[in-house]
Amino acid sequence: MNISLKQIQNVLNDSHPKSIEDLAQEASRVTRQYFGRAIVLYTPLYLSNFCSSYCTYCGFHSHNKIQRIKLTPVQYRQEMQVIHGQGIRNLLMLTGESYKHTPVAYLKEAAQIAFEYFQGIALEVHPMQVEEYRELFAAGVDGITVYQETYNRQRYAQVHLSGYKKDYDFRRGTPARAAETGMRQISLGILLGLSEVASDLLALYEHLREMEKDYPGVEYSVSFPRLRTVKSQEFAHCDVDDVQLTKIIALTRILFPRVGINLSTREEPKLRDQLLEIAITRMSAGSNTSVGGYSLVPEEEQDPQFDIKDERSVADIIALLKRKNFDPVFTDWRKIENIV
Repeated sequence: MNISLKQIQNVLNDSHPKSIEDLAQEASRVTRQYFGRAIVLYTPLYLSNFCSSYCTYCGFHSHNKIQRIKLTPVQYRQEMQVIHGQGIRNLLMLTGESYKHTPVAYLKEAAQIAFEYFQGIALEVHPMQVEEYRELFAAGVDGITVYQETYNRQRYAQVHLSGYKKDYDFRRGTPARAAETGMRQISLGILLGLSEVASDLLALYEHLREMEKDYPGVEYSVSFPRLRTVKSQEFAHCDVDDVQLTKIIALTRILFPRVGINLSTREEPKLRDQLLEIAITRMSAGSNTSVGGYSLVPEEEQDPQFDIKDERSVADIIALLKRKNFDPVFTDWRKIENIV
């Protein structure tokens, strides 16, 4: 089912309570039909905050005066052990965008160690070439997260001032390059607050349709993070309120019944709890967005990528899901060696 820009604008502009309720109820119905009440849990692990890109909205950008840290294998193993001890079996490893500090060899070693603790290993790092993704897939990585941030080329150039991320086309082609290697799961998304929402949403939908057509065997998910403060400092303002976010997520579910929808700890607990009932299928838990934040760096010395809004522990989230009659999913596949 295709949708026009005008239709998206009409949905986002319709503030009538009944329209919003009908949209949410239909999204909930579709979600239960295709996903039941299963919620996959994952936790992010930041390996490095070295970055060569200047993205004006990010706490890690190359011009921001923060303490730069790159974890050693001993250090990230310790972080992994803490996360594993909380019950998590799906790990999202993140870095700043620096080929120099986090080359493929570094990421491969991290993936191989993570393979000892986790069944699902995904990366959110700098875009790479096909052969590099193939190496990572062979090392145990089975998921790639890469957000275009905004599909508006003019706005993209305004907020990505230098570094690898400045190349719009190379970044947009990243999901396809990763899919060519056999990656099991790919997550796309837009950063709400950077550009006009309806146009970005339509472009994301078109990109997702393109990926589904060209690489139908991949499990896709989408995310709609909102711009957040970093240590209470506002790098850019996000004017997408909770109602708008709810409509975006509900509309996406109706248009893409089988696509996973992620929700991070950027959002407040109350809203996360509400969105669970509508369309969410994957959510982070017990998150920390600082390098070494789980066990190595004291809280007062941490430099997060963005401020966490939901600080509940993994145990708290599991208890919440069970109270609401959801099934917390820690792994939904058998851990085997990836074959290339």
